[in-house]
Amino acid sequence: MIRWLAGLIGFGLAATSALAADPVTVGVGYLGIAGTRSTLSLVEQPAENDGVAGARLAIEDNNTTGKFTGQRFTLEERRIREGEDVAQAATALAEKNGFIIADLPADALLKAADALRDRGTLLFNAGAIDERLREADCRANVIHTAPTRAMLADALGQYLVWKKWSRWLLVVGSHDEDRLFADALRRTAARFGAKIVQERTFEDKGGARRTDSGVTQIQRQIPVFTQQAPAYDVLVAADESEVFGAYLPYRTWDPRPVAGSAGLVPRSWDASQDQWGAIQMQNRFIKLNSRRMTALDMQAWTAVRMIGEATSRTNSGEVKKVTDFIKGPDFSVAAFKGTRLTLRDWNWQLRQPILLVDGRMVVSVSPQEGFLHQVSELDTLGYDRPESKCKLK
Repeated sequence: MIRWLAGLIGFGLAATSALAADPVTVGVGYLGIAGTRSTLSLVEQPAENDGVAGARLAIEDNNTTGKFTGQRFTLEERRIREGEDVAQAATALAEKNGFIIADLPADALLKAADALRDRGTLLFNAGAIDERLREADCRANVIHTAPTRAMLADALGQYLVWKKWSRWLLVVGSHDEDRLFADALRRTAARFGAKIVQERTFEDKGGARRTDSGVTQIQRQIPVFTQQAPAYDVLVAADESEVFGAYLPYRTWDPRPVAGSAGLVPRSWDASQDQWGAIQMQNRFIKLNSRRMTALDMQAWTAVRMIGEATSRTNSGEVKKVTDFIKGPDFSVAAFKGTRLTLRDWNWQLRQPILLVDGRMVVSVSPQEGFLHQVSELDTLGYDRPESKCKLK
């Protein structure tokens, strides 16, 4: 009895000591561009904290678990202004943070990644959807939680083909990012058997739409622009530059649905997502931020949760150990999408379902039924291993 009591007291002292010990601090940085990008719709203007708000929610989630694992997570935000050196900003952020969530354009992301290559810092690309970041310009120290244009286009294309809306009128904006999305849509059409019956370019000629006569001007312009098209099932718009896409629904010459950059839109996340426990997540986000969660918020949330999951599973805050586990075969993360998400080990892109939304509801979720794959149906979205040109460096 005395031995048993002594052992019990010893265990209690050890537990008390463990609880009293200082937690291991895991520093996470958030690197973004100062300012926000304007949209055509007033109700879709991005908030100043778009993206980083999702990261903050994930820090709270990580710290809830960290109370029991002896880990504490912190978030340091840094915004780059025009003319600032992104490599210098990334290096400064990496002084205290072994992990950095990046919402940067492709070229800036590459500069940050190359500047931190020898430090062992792991970057999470939460914003850039450029294919080249996972292909010719892929980097070993960058994990991608943002989907690619090809993943978004394939998600949309699968649904349109499933609906047997296989004849597409493709309307492309005149900016570089519009053309890149158009390239992805052409690839999707060829991949899944759709036919682009005609392509048209919408030239950005500038001018203010928000005038007293703006609605009348648009109502006259869009029907004329879309008339005399060959027979088609759906108009597919490539307008990442936010010049014309939102004006297309209900204004086309022929009564046809609109998809792509407007109408039925492919996204990694949407405020209307309410399945697989998402309502609980959405409510927590609204309570914290007094607004709804965007795709960028979710991509940043997922990145921080990946760090939290890996530190919990490895019981370590060491950057290399956590990084190796994230890149290992046993890693996965839950993200309210009906399946656990894993990484493509050839380019570190996160596999994920893509939501197809209309602004009010989730219409469908891709991959669609019947699109099969020998490894994962999620690999029917975007470039698969045999197609990849990535050589991690």
